[in-house]
Amino acid sequence: MRIRLVVLLPLLALAGGGAFMATNTNGVDMTRSAQHFLGQLSAEQRAIAQLDFETPERFGWHFIPKDQRKGIQLKDLHAAQREAAHQLLRTALSEVGYGKATKIMALERILQELEKSRTGGALRDAERYFFTVFGEPTEQSRWGLSVEGHHLSLNFVVDRGQIVSSTPSFLGSNPAIFKNEVVPELPVGTRVLAKEEQLAFDLLNALSAEQRSVAVIADQAPREIRAAGEVRPPQEPAVGLPVPRMSAEQQEILHQLVLAYLENMPADVQQTRTEEIHRAGTDNVHFAWAGAPQPGIGHYYRVQGPTFLIEFVNTQPDSAGNPANHIHCVWRDLRGDFGQQTAGK
Repeated sequence: MRIRLVVLLPLLALAGGGAFMATNTNGVDMTRSAQHFLGQLSAEQRAIAQLDFETPERFGWHFIPKDQRKGIQLKDLHAAQREAAHQLLRTALSEVGYGKATKIMALERILQELEKSRTGGALRDAERYFFTVFGEPTEQSRWGLSVEGHHLSLNFVVDRGQIVSSTPSFLGSNPAIFKNEVVPELPVGTRVLAKEEQLAFDLLNALSAEQRSVAVIADQAPREIRAAGEVRPPQEPAVGLPVPRMSAEQQEILHQLVLAYLENMPADVQQTRTEEIHRAGTDNVHFAWAGAPQPGIGHYYRVQGPTFLIEFVNTQPDSAGNPANHIHCVWRDLRGDFGQQTAGK
């Protein structure tokens, strides 16, 4: 039994059984957007926003609030420069992914309002998101991009007009579900990462008692995703319930769950990732759960195959004190993030 991890574009490699790499037009678009973005900056700004491709800073990533980050932040850009930065982000993601990313940025305004009475806490600022270009973006070069701030870390490598790496790709949401009216454009009930959470509950609830005994790896959820901020993703073998032990209906829910992460990327990147999952063997994909089987109490899951790892955790309270209402989730390349596998490192 095989999971139908199918995206919008046809997976031609599956029909022929051979290696296939999707033509990646977004890499060209990203390159041109990066050139335009850099061209909008002053010499002083460009020295901050553009670093050498080989700098160790390219491998530094994290989603926690930080006093200092690499790159130039949106708040230090004028309107045209800010628009160029957003256009670069838009070309790196799908419209769905761009929508999630910008909502995550907007959440900082909610946190600022909810935490306004606190002193000495983390800095909350919807414009405190940093853009860094590594190397010289041309259609014949290898270059990188980082877009990062609180609850957002997106990392790309483009090689001769092809997106060859898009990990680690981290998204977070505090609150996970808006339970307090704070700003009109984000009403009560809004869920930025709704599918990433709800579909996992749907899959867990669809399992039989016997299947759950395999899928559930711990009664208590871990506090955080593994290897947060580390260059290498976790290398432990996959655990939990493998695809061959799922019914067709359960596999379809897993397909939708994986698609919730795939759809953040442009269609051609989705297709490449999906083809790699199939080539590595969808029978090797596992679903694992830890923690409570219902919302409001700490819960965690992972979906893992030979080429990829999804991790999701919701254990922390939100800024209004609602328990387990604070999501961290990530997609990582088990062969090497930051394009390391494609460079043969």
